Amino acid sequence: MNVVRRSAAALAAAAVIGAAAPAVAASPSPSPSALPDGLYGTTDPKYDGVWRQSLALLAQHETGVKPAAKAVDWLAGQQCANGSFAPFRADTGQACDAKTMVDTNSTAAAVQSLAALGGHDTATGKAVTWLKSVQNKDGGWGYTPGGPSDANSTSVVIGALAAVGEKPAQATKDGKSPYDALLKLALPCTAGGKDAGAFAFQPDKKGKLAANADATAAAVVGALGKGLTGAATKPTGTDPTCKGSPDAEQAADNGAAYLTTALAKTKHLTSAMPGAKPQPDYGNTADAVLALATAGQGDKAAGALGWLQANSGPWAKASGPAAYAELILAAKAAGADVHDFGGQDLVEQLNATGPKPASVSASTAPADSTKAGKEDKEDKEDSAKKDDGSPFGVWWIVGVCLVAGIGVGFLLSVRNKR
Repeated sequence: MNVVRRSAAALAAAAVIGAAAPAVAASPSPSPSALPDGLYGTTDPKYDGVWRQSLALLAQHETGVKPAAKAVDWLAGQQCANGSFAPFRADTGQACDAKTMVDTNSTAAAVQSLAALGGHDTATGKAVTWLKSVQNKDGGWGYTPGGPSDANSTSVVIGALAAVGEKPAQATKDGKSPYDALLKLALPCTAGGKDAGAFAFQPDKKGKLAANADATAAAVVGALGKGLTGAATKPTGTDPTCKGSPDAEQAADNGAAYLTTALAKTKHLTSAMPGAKPQPDYGNTADAVLALATAGQGDKAAGALGWLQANSGPWAKASGPAAYAELILAAKAAGADVHDFGGQDLVEQLNATGPKPASVSASTAPADSTKAGKEDKEDKEDSAKKDDGSPFGVWWIVGVCLVAGIGVGFLLSVRNKR
């Protein structure tokens, strides 16, 4: 999911249902010495700590990198006693209470990461039990417990269920499964034009569905029962087409058809803050590439993949570990070289945003792996300065999240709080 949407998904949800979002102040990046030991990235983890850590560890695992033990321990240590995760807990020695702002997205992402790394069955089991306890009657999940179901949250929970070996179709509430919830958010083929087959994030206050590219990318993967890493699926050999009365698999194909059309002209997706001109959306474009590859339509994503290779460098550098992870997962699903992605070694760049990995597979290590995982103070300070001066700062992230929630199509997944 898009790293930007995940940074303020709750604000996006508030925009969708018409609730007033609280004003928040942009908090500066903490000094490197103030960052939790083992955490990836140099910016304030308040809204995305667990999310970005989970994506970083997943991307490393997928590329043969064994993360540092303290990085894994940091993520596992963020869990509340009831199994849930909040975006960030500064003091894990203090028990979670009713005021702890836990959410389904952080929890489901952590489950997928810890399950992939292995050795955390108790933690992932408790987390899945909690996720099931907050499932909505329509079979889906909202960002926060009790919130209305949305395509992104439902899809990331599907990925968590699959990661621990459960069948998402059997996770039901009042007879409804997560797939039932996703189908209710799918626009029919009769919608016509460019919106046919898309998914909405949520219905608006009147129950109307609006096509959302980020929600569609997430839902395509979720409807196929896959997680954040997607799947490198053999091309189907046929063009995706929108067909009526779909089951989950056909709905995914319909969504792939929508994404193919959305990428056809510019080779990338766009988003815009209110009153501003649409800008390229790198995270959502990466999500769309992963979704198309997972749906067996990776050849339809070739143009977008090439666009990312040529243009995503500055965005990833400014946005940090989750952005590098998104690019790695998209590139891997699409069959691209993660060590030469438009001249960039994505794995090396991701490793450099956190503690030095325990090991790097010889088959995936760059020619000079000594640069990977540098964690000395000078590197941290330099990275923090770049983040502080970046056009992709906190307000940019929040803006994109709000746009995604409205349906213009995020955030950062990410992309975080109420």
